[in-house]
Amino acid sequence: MNRRTLLIAPVLLAGPALAQRASAPPAAAPAERDRADLARIEAYLNGLITLRARFLQIAHNGAAAEGTAWIWRPGRMRFEYDPPEPLLLVADAGQFLMYDRELRAPTTLLVSRTPLGILLRPEVRLSGDVTVAGIERSGGFLRVTVFRTAEPNEGRLTLVFNPDPMELRQWAVTDAQRRETRVTLSRIETGLRFPAGLFQFNDPRFFEPGGFGLPQGG
Repeated sequence: MNRRTLLIAPVLLAGPALAQRASAPPAAAPAERDRADLARIEAYLNGLITLRARFLQIAHNGAAAEGTAWIWRPGRMRFEYDPPEPLLLVADAGQFLMYDRELRAPTTLLVSRTPLGILLRPEVRLSGDVTVAGIERSGGFLRVTVFRTAEPNEGRLTLVFNPDPMELRQWAVTDAQRRETRVTLSRIETGLRFPAGLFQFNDPRFFEPGGFGLPQGG
């Protein structure tokens, strides 16, 4: 597995479940405090329309990469990796596109089959087809770990928030082999307007670094 695969694949794909692992036990019903925090998280995410931030991504083997992330809910996300990484990751119209600019190689998959798809839903609900595996409060942060109810062994997504005021600061994807990839956000801006072509695969500027006048690195 090359460095690029290590960097980008775990963020999207939880990976196949290990055959020897038993099905995950059902999660216990959340306590009253947990229910209140889950309601606050849902309200925050459902009220979040646009976000731009710098990101630092650390793969399970220590491989690191930085870049700029754009989120436009529902359904759209773009990860622009800083040079020399040639990677681009975009979600739109129900698809995730992974593109290697050096190899000119695109790969697509359904957003609904990825852990990050939970963040891009029109309505985020941490119940029903999403199961809450645990809530943790430590170091001044609020962490909630979730998985798709129908696929308990495919992997888990942990969202890390600053609780007051509520703000998404990090997420971690843990695959079925328990390999974790973390993405930490900084210089977060919300309520911005983005050019629609930033997320549209058929725009001629789409694959060009800085094609929309966007900052690269720094």
